Amino acid sequence: MSHQKIRKAVFPVAGLGTRFLPATKSIPKEMMTLVDRPLIQYAVDEARAAGIEEFIFVTSRGKSALEDYFDHAPHLENSLRLAEKTDLLRTLAETDMRPGAIAYVRQDRPLGLGHAVWCAKRLIGDEPFAVILPDDVIAADKPCLQQMVEAHAETGGCMIAVMEVQPSQISSYGVIDVAEDQGKVLRVRDLVEKPRLNPPSNLAVVGRYILTPQVLDRLEKARTGAGGEVQLTDAIADEARAGSPVFGMRFDGMRYDCGSKAGALQAMVAFGLARQELHHEFAAFLNRTVALNRAAE
Repeated sequence: MSHQKIRKAVFPVAGLGTRFLPATKSIPKEMMTLVDRPLIQYAVDEARAAGIEEFIFVTSRGKSALEDYFDHAPHLENSLRLAEKTDLLRTLAETDMRPGAIAYVRQDRPLGLGHAVWCAKRLIGDEPFAVILPDDVIAADKPCLQQMVEAHAETGGCMIAVMEVQPSQISSYGVIDVAEDQGKVLRVRDLVEKPRLNPPSNLAVVGRYILTPQVLDRLEKARTGAGGEVQLTDAIADEARAGSPVFGMRFDGMRYDCGSKAGALQAMVAFGLARQELHHEFAAFLNRTVALNRAAE
């Protein structure tokens, strides 16, 4: 059975990025680079690969650099053209978006992820949509959201990306309660946000979602949850408890939490080594650094 196509994606990018101060005093955290591309570019490229046609950014004050990034830069383009730097022109063209493909809405108060997604309600309308958190960068042969869109065409309902985490880390995530394990796809009975005791599983929610418009209706009526914020997982959990189809998906790929300094450094190493033109020099540097550290111990 084929379900409605996922055409729209929401990118919640209103956060202050305080864990990366002082850098984020003037630069949105989503514009911080991983090798030579900002985090937001990886998220948009993943959405494009999944067939997304409309890109909705939920922003806040101080995020104008995001809007400028996806706009044309005539002066820069002309300079590159005059210098016959065609490779750089092609690279620059990858940041262009067709007219009308991007919309921006403001989250006027920092009330959490659920509230940020709800802010896009009028632009979503009455159709299923994706949510991508740019902080979560996922390296995969087939992009994570594309895997989810293909699975969702068979299941419908809500779908969330999940991964196994260590017991010591489980209290930092939303965690699913599995009703039925079908392999890569799992039927979800419930979700618990940041459980401190007796988590229902070791499968944590990461920043990729496909949601029904009914979730937006629940967010509109939502009370604040963990951390005094409107929690997206609470609204999805309400859907599951009401008997609506909610699925988790074990995606193929490696997730890096680029919202943390350690995760961002890990991603830089992994993505740097994956680049053919950088691998040899970078790998040699890492090997020398490891050897020096061992010698100093």
